[in-house]
Amino acid sequence: MSADEATPEHLHPIALLSGLGKAVRNLFGGIAAGGYFAFKGQTFVALMMLGGIAGVTLAGLLLHWWRFSFRVGADAIRIDSGILSRTHRTIPYDRIQDVSISQSPVHRLAGVARVTLETGSSTAGKDEGDLEAISLARAEALRELVRARRTGAVAAVETQAMAEPPPLFAMDACRVLTLGLLSFSLALFAALFGATQTIGNVIDFDPFRRKFWEPILAEGGWLLDHRIGAILGGLVIVGVAGLATGVIRTGLREWGFTLTLTGRSFRRRRGLLTRTDVSLPLRRIQAGVIATGPVRERLGWVRLAVESLASDASEGKQREDHVLAPLARPDELAPVLHALGWEAPGPETAWRMVDRAHVTSFCVALLPVFPLLLLLAPLRWLDWKRTAYALEAERLLIRTGWWRRRLLILPLANIQTVDLTENALGRRFGIAALTIAVAGGSAGGHHLPSLPRNDASLLHRRLLSPAP
Repeated sequence: MSADEATPEHLHPIALLSGLGKAVRNLFGGIAAGGYFAFKGQTFVALMMLGGIAGVTLAGLLLHWWRFSFRVGADAIRIDSGILSRTHRTIPYDRIQDVSISQSPVHRLAGVARVTLETGSSTAGKDEGDLEAISLARAEALRELVRARRTGAVAAVETQAMAEPPPLFAMDACRVLTLGLLSFSLALFAALFGATQTIGNVIDFDPFRRKFWEPILAEGGWLLDHRIGAILGGLVIVGVAGLATGVIRTGLREWGFTLTLTGRSFRRRRGLLTRTDVSLPLRRIQAGVIATGPVRERLGWVRLAVESLASDASEGKQREDHVLAPLARPDELAPVLHALGWEAPGPETAWRMVDRAHVTSFCVALLPVFPLLLLLAPLRWLDWKRTAYALEAERLLIRTGWWRRRLLILPLANIQTVDLTENALGRRFGIAALTIAVAGGSAGGHHLPSLPRNDASLLHRRLLSPAP
């Protein structure tokens, strides 16, 4: 039965709540106008205006919900929407690349879920198929149906009870708490400090001033007698607030993190209030990034993310990296990498460092601002010590960064473009840089800096040459 002949299905009525929130934001100007008339004493006019706005909004929401339907056929899914101007969108199964399921707290109470269908032709930031609220059982059956049709399966998977495979990676509450404590960033610290100096002055909450501590510390001693004491106390408060913010934000996003392998797709579930369930086909994964930092590496923690042709619906952004292991031990990545047909670099990996001109050219460029050079030159040297690459039979490895340490695993078959660039100063030192892009990767691509000019040309040709 084709999608046109299939029985139409409607969204759960709870989808009206989502539409109501959007409608209120769109009608903010009219609501403000009603408030203006009420302030002027024209209560009847204000009530009539607000009543008319509410009536039109509710009527529009009900009509939109009533006119929205979807049909699940043997070859495609059809979505019909619109009140006066009708849109009939047909999405063949072989064009659906990813099916994501998410549940807000309201969805979970009602036993429904939001389903997002993504195709390779979806425009930036917009998915071609979005079912705001259908029953959770129907959402899971629809995902399995799409997966079966896409892979050529014949069985009616809507009624099959599939066994849950053991997870490749999971995070317990202790691991999530650890990640939250390690998620404190300098940007967050700066934002909290700025808030105390702006909003804090308005609400009289500035922990960097002596008068803030006077009612708290009756016998403050050194803390109240010295200006530096109040500053140190303020830094402690901002630091604790930053740690608490990191823990709360991480807990809401990563609680119950589980990664499993179902067929030829990764299935990632996470979230405390809003629970997301994302399916990521292995064939769409283009590259992997193992990330860490000086503190995390010393403690033995790393993070694994992949770049994929699919967007990450749980993040609300197009081309967002899919995180497969937010906080893991290096040996815990082995099952995940094995599922992708990859392995982490070992002691036998032949790393090639970039040219020393990575440091010297930087120092020459900063000579006019010598004080800044004294501050940044040591950091540039540390960055050079960790920047290297290794070209193996079927993949390119790029290691960069001192503070933000990244290890890129890039299969050669997935490389789309390679740009060789050199600036005026780089030509004087005989160095060039390569920028490597993959489909679905970051907008700026992956940067390999400060290669000797001849090495850069040879590597450029090698990366663009067809596989033997």
